[in-house]
Amino acid sequence: MMRNFLFSSPGKNEFGLYLSALGSKVFLIANNAVWTIVEARVKTSLKKADIAYRYKRFNGESSQKEIALLAGFTFNEQTSVVVGPGGGKTLDTTKAVADELKPSFAIAPAVASRDASCSALLIYTDEGVFDSYRVYHKQHPEL
Repeated sequence: MMRNFLFSSPGKNEFGLYLSALGSKVFLIANNAVWTIVEARVKTSLKKADIAYRYKRFNGESSQKEIALLAGFTFNEQTSVVVGPGGGKTLDTTKAVADELKPSFAIAPAVASRDASCSALLIYTDEGVFDSYRVYHKQHPEL
């Protein structure tokens, strides 16, 4: 059982297999650039693992407004895991949406240039100016 893993680095085609340990209903958050690159592989992998998903585009700023908007899309859908493939602000937003909804979360960093996968969450204004830090209710994902 994978519940003891806090960090795992599966191959790109094993995405669905690893997510299946967290649940069967996924909410994906990614910007257009990343989604264009990963969409086909992610869909194939999730289908192979028999995981239902819903995707919503991330607008680029990890703001209170964006977090509330994305959390609102899936609030009543019994999402079991929120997933964010992408860069720093996408990962920050994914963690915040999961914190709002309380399911597990998984992040899939697209680049290794920042530590958003393990850092505190930064909140920005809609204009991209630093606003605040966010403290999580759940410090570690339940893997």
